[in-house]
Amino acid sequence: MHSQLLADCEQLGNLDLCSILLMRDARFPWLILVPRINGLRDLHDLPASNREQAFTEIEITSEALRSYTSADKINVAALGNMVPQLHIHVIGRRKDDAGWPGPVWSAGPATALKGAELQERASALKTLVFT
Repeated sequence: MHSQLLADCEQLGNLDLCSILLMRDARFPWLILVPRINGLRDLHDLPASNREQAFTEIEITSEALRSYTSADKINVAALGNMVPQLHIHVIGRRKDDAGWPGPVWSAGPATALKGAELQERASALKTLVFT
């Protein structure tokens, strides 16, 4: 796993294909899916035999975020400009969040998600994703 993902995220666990990470940014409920296949850079690099599972896991995490946040919109993106390892952002957005309607990356610096708030969010999302 790329060192920047490990630095920015809390590891929640593994689904069949992807490791599931929680971005440590208190402003946004934000999961990252990282396929456990070496050498992937872009979404189209994902082998055809794994694509259906990837989208199933995007659906699982999207529904978990919608349930956790009552999100108005779930954003899904695979950018990779800063981290070359394929990873898929799944972000719950609300019309009253810090960056609406713009992208989360233009909403200013992250607000650290830590301590009890981190543990509560991680625990709730683990339950929703893995059960």
